[in-house]
Amino acid sequence: MFPVASVNLRAVLLTFKRNASQVDIVNSLSLLTAKPVIYLVNLSEKDYVRKKNKWLPKIKEWIDSHNPGDLLIPFSVALEERLTALGSPEAEAEELKTLGPNITGALGKITKSGYDGLDLIRYFTCGPDEVRAWTIRKGTKAPAAAGVIHTDFEHKFVCGEIMAFEDLKEHGSESAVKAAGKYLQKGKTYEMIDGDIA
Repeated sequence: MFPVASVNLRAVLLTFKRNASQVDIVNSLSLLTAKPVIYLVNLSEKDYVRKKNKWLPKIKEWIDSHNPGDLLIPFSVALEERLTALGSPEAEAEELKTLGPNITGALGKITKSGYDGLDLIRYFTCGPDEVRAWTIRKGTKAPAAAGVIHTDFEHKFVCGEIMAFEDLKEHGSESAVKAAGKYLQKGKTYEMIDGDIA
């Protein structure tokens, strides 16, 4: 395969918005060039904190000339490992404050960029003992989303009870979301939204 041809094919495929059936057809072709690329650049903790590295502009220039529109995310494995070892989000936030203003870990951005690039979203199920996140393609209808949990759920789907994570966060509890009228029953045509709790 010629590099120029693969870049052009990739650019053409990425510029068109495709529906789920078209994505399945493109995926069946096994074209690596049709997949979005995210370039992760591992920096020293010092370079990451000061947001400077002599190679970043050169890497960005190469990406822009060979794969325009692809994402470049600088991060520091050393910093991420150190933050993870602290054991709690509070300790991580405190450590990041000591490094300087506007310093954040990159794992969240990396994860979100991966989901966005692949047109994936998450929805949640919860009970008294467990909360689970389920990954589905953007635009998935409620029955197919239920089928990710178990195929019987898709075939026997009648309706789902849905609330948005943002509503739960705002109101504080499931009963408060119900009282606010934001706990809704959705049928077979409902398209799942990122952050739905079912």
